[in-house]
Amino acid sequence: MKIPFDADRSFDAVLCDVDNVIRFYDSGPLAALERAAGLAEGSTARVAFAPEMDLPLMRGEIGLGQWVESIVAGFAGRVSEERARELGRALADSPFRADAEIVALLRRVRAARVPLVLVTNATVRLEDDLASMGLSDLADHVVSSARLGVVKPDRKIYEIAASLAGAAFDRCLFVDDTEENVEAAVALGMTGVVYREPADLRAVLGPLPALG
Repeated sequence: MKIPFDADRSFDAVLCDVDNVIRFYDSGPLAALERAAGLAEGSTARVAFAPEMDLPLMRGEIGLGQWVESIVAGFAGRVSEERARELGRALADSPFRADAEIVALLRRVRAARVPLVLVTNATVRLEDDLASMGLSDLADHVVSSARLGVVKPDRKIYEIAASLAGAAFDRCLFVDDTEENVEAAVALGMTGVVYREPADLRAVLGPLPALG
C-alpha cells in the first residue's frame, strides 16, 4: 500500500524506529577488542542484550555505567574484569551515524505535513545522540522507552505515539526493524513495515514532495 500525499492519503502519521532504521552503529572497534580477547565477534552484544540486562537500561531503570558493570558480571570467568569492562565501554560508546537517505525521506514526510513520531527503545542518552547527528528537529515527537519506562512491543508505547501524532491506529504507518514490534503495531490496526533497506520505506511512502 502506498501513501498518496494529498487530502486522500492512506495514512495520517508515520511512526518510525530509530536504531537500525535511522541510526547505525559501527561495530568495528568492538570486534577488534573481542578478537584480541580471544572472543567470537558479537560476544559482548550477546551478553549485554540478554533481556535481564538490556530491559532495565531501555526502561531507564539503570544508566549506561550500571549496564557496563552488568556486562562485566556477565563475562565473569571468561575474561578478566579489566578486559570485560573495556568491552562493555566499547559497546556503550560505539560510534554511530545516521543514514542520509532515510533522513531525507523522513524530512520529506514532514514537508508533506504528515506528523512524524520516533518510537524507540532507547537509553536516556537518546536526545543527546539525536542532537549529535543533527536530528533534533527531525520528528514532531520522540517517544523513548527510557523516558516512559515502557518498551516496545508493549501496547502503551504505541498508544502514546499515536496520541501524540493525533492519529487513529488504523491511520498510522509503523516502521521498525524488529518483526515482533511490527506485529504488535499491526495487531492494533496499524500498517506495519519490517525495515531492511531504504527501498522498503520508499515503496510504502509512494510519491513525496521535493524539498526546497
